Amino acid sequence: MQDLAHRLATSADLDLLSALMRAAIDELQKPFLNDAQIAASRLLMGLDTQLVADGTYFIVTRAGELAGCGGWSRRATLYGGDQTPGRSPALLDPAQDPARVRAMYTHPDHARCGVGRLILNLCENAARAEGFRAVELVATLAGEPLYRACGYAPVEPFEDTRGGAPVPLLRMRKAL
Repeated sequence: MQDLAHRLATSADLDLLSALMRAAIDELQKPFLNDAQIAASRLLMGLDTQLVADGTYFIVTRAGELAGCGGWSRRATLYGGDQTPGRSPALLDPAQDPARVRAMYTHPDHARCGVGRLILNLCENAARAEGFRAVELVATLAGEPLYRACGYAPVEPFEDTRGGAPVPLLRMRKAL
């Protein structure tokens, strides 16, 4: 992880982030999902500009290249991008609600290089600093092994069919 650097994302990064997300969904999901499920994933996931506006979304570079992105949220929305139905801007109560780890993406050229672990550490530390005692996320099949290795436990498997094809997902949680 020594060649990794990070910073908070800004609105000037939105186009780059969207391109990275498309590449990650299109390539890293191939071993787990069929073409229809990948197309549905593009509709269900993606950029949540609220995270950038809240100052809780990180960009990671590796050797100067955009390698990944991800963030956390103090809001109720558990997953999805700006276009995903059912979003809620309601603020969570750190004393009783888990913070959300959101929109984690690694560029395929930088997969398995520590990018995801760095983002998780940044998110967990920031949520802990704001008084949260747990974090929750929704894992894709491609992301589940990383989250398990980082101490996240399964809570509930489910499928999201709102994109036209059933996309298997797993709600996971970790105590901080």
